[in-house]
Amino acid sequence: MAQDLKQKDWQAVERRRLNATEIVAKLAQLDGWRLTGDGDDVAIEKEYRFVDYYQTLAFVNALALVAHRQDHHPELSVHYGRCTVRWNTHDVKGISETDIACATAADALLAA
Repeated sequence: MAQDLKQKDWQAVERRRLNATEIVAKLAQLDGWRLTGDGDDVAIEKEYRFVDYYQTLAFVNALALVAHRQDHHPELSVHYGRCTVRWNTHDVKGISETDIACATAADALLAA
């Protein structure tokens, strides 16, 4: 899994605010992600569930590599057996392609 991340070209994609139609279309392609917040605080969010704290932290650590390589960092809520991941792009005051790419990468961490 980590080897796959190293082999990808994680260049940041264009950071422009997506409009509502673009957000809805892109969310339809993501499993379990939902729109939260409003105005400048709008974000995409997903809760991941795990069997224990160790697996939760293993996911968080793997996600940290994704965030570092994209130079884009999510808001995380970490608990025993679950982690909520929330992406938005502060400099565009909304959701960008980078958020969508990072959400896709987060899901890929758990793909079998």
